[in-house]
Amino acid sequence: MKPEVSVFIATSLDGFIARENGDLDWLDAANNTVTEGEDCGYFDFMASVDILVMGRHTYEKVLSFGDWPYQEKPVIVLSSKPVEIPPEIRNSVTFSKESPEELCLRLSKEDIKRIYIDGGITIQRFLSAGLVSDMVITMIPVLLGSGISLFGSLDKDILVNHVATKTFDFGFVQVTYEIGKNI
Repeated sequence: MKPEVSVFIATSLDGFIARENGDLDWLDAANNTVTEGEDCGYFDFMASVDILVMGRHTYEKVLSFGDWPYQEKPVIVLSSKPVEIPPEIRNSVTFSKESPEELCLRLSKEDIKRIYIDGGITIQRFLSAGLVSDMVITMIPVLLGSGISLFGSLDKDILVNHVATKTFDFGFVQVTYEIGKNI
């Protein structure tokens, strides 16, 4: 059975996931406004996924944070070039050159039920391949004006079905969509 492929990501109000240089200072500032103990559903989401798939740029950005935030959760880094993996995370991080379709097929044979994908290019590739089943997008109340777009340009329209909207007192708005279900 094909695994469920999920997106869980934050964007600026104008749809950017990072500044043009990859900087996330705006997101760090926004996170400082979050009520203590609130995680916007992230920990429950992470508990529901079997594996995380991210692009090389996202992987390199996460490495720059210091401590590896995913602990023992399996992570696959997609890249056309080999990726250096530090010894302390080699037990949970691997690298792959597979296409989204090839990767999903392989992971389905490994009994993976739910994949979390992260990183703009990776999300765009999985969307273009018609593999994304749901998205949770948390909009942060800031306009960046330019940066790295979550979606970029698309070859065709992708219809989504609104599932839920949640607002937070600190200004975040979280929208959940299904893709390709009952549309």
